[in-house]
Amino acid sequence: MTAELLVLTIVIVTALAFDFTNGFHDTGNAMAPSIATGALRPKVAVALSATLNLLGAFLSVAVAATVAKGIVSLDAVQGEALLFIVFAGLVGGIIWNLATWLFGLPSSSSHALFGGLIGAALAALGTSGVEWGGVLGRVVLPALLAPVVAGLVSTVGTRLIYKITSGVPAEKRGRGFRWGQIGSASMISLAHGTNDAQKTMGVIFLALVAHGAINADDPMPFWVKAACAIAIAAGTYFGGWRVIRTLGKGLVEIDSPQGMAADSSSAAIILTSSHLGLPLSTTHVATGSIMGTGLGRKGAEVRWAVAGRMAIAWVITLPAAGLVGAACWALAHYIGGATGVIVVFAILLAMAGWMWNRSRRQAVNAENVNADWAADTAPAGSPDASAAAHGAAPLDTAHEPPPTAHATVGDGSRRFKGAAR
Repeated sequence: MTAELLVLTIVIVTALAFDFTNGFHDTGNAMAPSIATGALRPKVAVALSATLNLLGAFLSVAVAATVAKGIVSLDAVQGEALLFIVFAGLVGGIIWNLATWLFGLPSSSSHALFGGLIGAALAALGTSGVEWGGVLGRVVLPALLAPVVAGLVSTVGTRLIYKITSGVPAEKRGRGFRWGQIGSASMISLAHGTNDAQKTMGVIFLALVAHGAINADDPMPFWVKAACAIAIAAGTYFGGWRVIRTLGKGLVEIDSPQGMAADSSSAAIILTSSHLGLPLSTTHVATGSIMGTGLGRKGAEVRWAVAGRMAIAWVITLPAAGLVGAACWALAHYIGGATGVIVVFAILLAMAGWMWNRSRRQAVNAENVNADWAADTAPAGSPDASAAAHGAAPLDTAHEPPPTAHATVGDGSRRFKGAAR
């Protein structure tokens, strides 16, 4: 294997690794409301989401084209130099994804990827290496509008739902909306596949163009579509329980009518953006929709402290991932050749392993993802308080998980699962 082919292989593997982290980081966008209300059992929810992500990835390539040709200026760089930029950008995106997942913060995987690519391009080429028109029009502007639009749609939808069904008994209403949530959550997963999987397709397309395997005007190879679809589906099935918990329990206490309103709003907006070729952040859309349900239901509580921490993460995602991408490019470029890429890849593996081991100290899984959110009661200075400060609820991992409610759709009853402490 030549050095050039080795570098291309590492870049493609890294791209698929990012796609995997995108899947488990963003599972909560689709399934958190359904899991929180008991419409779907946690493991059933992630399996359904993974299947629909897989299917959705084959429906369109409009977003992939935007990523491949709208972020890095292909006129300014080619060959190995472009491969280095793509690789460094991917590493920046993965590290930011893992860091925010560790703290249970539903930040944008899309913006982590874009930030990494922009940072690496700036370090390598200066301002001429970035397609600023594409960044502002197709990344920054949608990021500002998406949560606001989603929140407004969800607020109106929630108010209408409660008004229209005000005369329906609560138990019957809850059972019906839990069934409705299954359909609306499925639509989000399908939409997520049409939007997020394509971002990685676009990055691999860039790498293939840089290597000379294809031309910039060639269609997307089928094997790229298939590999990205499988990677994001696998990550989704893995289940990003930490982020699911924050979205489902930490932001708003969601009832089934709210859950259906949030899911329907998110699905409609994400599918529209995919059709228009806008690489929208599903995290921003889903979070805005969930917050909208809290504003739309009378007496509901929105935990603004958690929302504030999430907003801070959103604001710093692009520059933080960009700094990591720039640093990775500088290190790989300084060492040079395949050796530089291998060194940065080894650093990525080491950091990923450390964060995974760190997450095991306070594990969140399918059994405790619906435990009561009590972050505000964590003792100051304790590990639980540290987790709460970053948006995660305290969980007692020294014992069995607390009882978790799972609704059995169809009979309106709830089964409680879990061992006594």
